[in-house]
Amino acid sequence: MRFCLVILLMFPLLSGALVTTPGARARRQDPQKPQEPPKPPAAQDPQKKAEPDADVISMETNLIVVNVTVTDALENYVSGLKVGDFKILEDSAPQRILDLTVEEAPFAAAILLDASGSMENKLSLARAACGNFLSGLRDGDMVAVYSFSGYKVKTLQDFSESREAPEAVWDMKAHDDTPLYDAIVKAADALAQRPERRRAIIVVSDGADTKSKASLDQATRKTLDANALIYAVDMSDRAVYKSERKDNGADVMKMLAAKTGGRFIATPGGAQMRDAFAGTVDELSRQYTLTYESTNEKRDGKWRAIEVRVDRPGLNVRARQGYYARKK
Repeated sequence: MRFCLVILLMFPLLSGALVTTPGARARRQDPQKPQEPPKPPAAQDPQKKAEPDADVISMETNLIVVNVTVTDALENYVSGLKVGDFKILEDSAPQRILDLTVEEAPFAAAILLDASGSMENKLSLARAACGNFLSGLRDGDMVAVYSFSGYKVKTLQDFSESREAPEAVWDMKAHDDTPLYDAIVKAADALAQRPERRRAIIVVSDGADTKSKASLDQATRKTLDANALIYAVDMSDRAVYKSERKDNGADVMKMLAAKTGGRFIATPGGAQMRDAFAGTVDELSRQYTLTYESTNEKRDGKWRAIEVRVDRPGLNVRARQGYYARKK
């Protein structure tokens, strides 16, 4: 079974840049305001929409969702934490946690397979990476598979519970340049439409972007907006053949993984890769999902740093490093 996907986890109530929304306020119509008598049926315009009645409440939200992985010194996942064990800071300001979800909920993921010319001798590894990830999925987990090369990002399989790599994965041919950022944008946009709160993008690539219309900043913003984590599998010549580094592709993927709260997988093949993907599936199913309401109500489009702390010694915490505020 083989697959590559992009996984992203989002919160349904979130909107705006990077899972942010404006300040939570409710506005209710004044029940004391006198109501005009209704027009006779014959006088009403059939094309005119009905006015909302007095019980309709208009709401704006500023809810931020953060998926958090907690491990001990041996990288074992830590369970049993409560709301009181966590602290969230936004731009160094403490935030009040409104909700904590710990159940093993299904996730949505997108696998991105690099099919550029430099992958010609490594496509078998890419297919194996895809298959390893798909084989470990649980009931309810949804995965889509894409390939990218030249100017195109192709959908090889839309979101599905299938655990078999689509036939198109075996038909991939390596050619042209690497539109990595365009592929991430496409996966993030697709994940943003998913109902699952936990989302991930799995990138299997050997190097730096060489052809995208989108920029690295746009790819990062889209991923954060979708509340998705990036898990990057390093297929570079340095990782596979232990040769000299040719570009900064690995550094870029490390940055994307760190900024979104995902993970950089430096082992491209063998038992270690299988273990890494099994761990990724396990991680996505066992994360803590925290929700808080940002105290910063400005819609300025600026970066807001998030820091998640656990009030227990010796534990490691991994979460996205922040988000971009919604802009007017």
